Amino acid sequence: MRCVIARFPFDLFKNEVEASMKGIKPEPVIGDAVVISRRLYPVKQVGEVITRQDRRDFSAAEVTRALTRLGFTCRPAEVPVPAAPRTPLESASALLGAPGDA
Repeated sequence: MRCVIARFPFDLFKNEVEASMKGIKPEPVIGDAVVISRRLYPVKQVGEVITRQDRRDFSAAEVTRALTRLGFTCRPAEVPVPAAPRTPLESASALLGAPGDA
């Protein structure tokens, strides 16, 4: 499949992407991720391997779009859910500590 990443055209095939990522250890996932051969890779790491370009040259959205079109499962970055605000009673209780703390 022909796709454009960082203004350069690439002919990508699912089996070639899987072969390129074989033997490469996944980095910790912080942003968008893609599942390749039952392993979760950061999208930017996969983009760097398959395009041989620096990660700063392309966006995660470009690589995600291409990998989705190839049939890979992509996951968006997990946005942390803010904790519910404490009630005044919970705040006071947290300041005082648990019973028996001394």
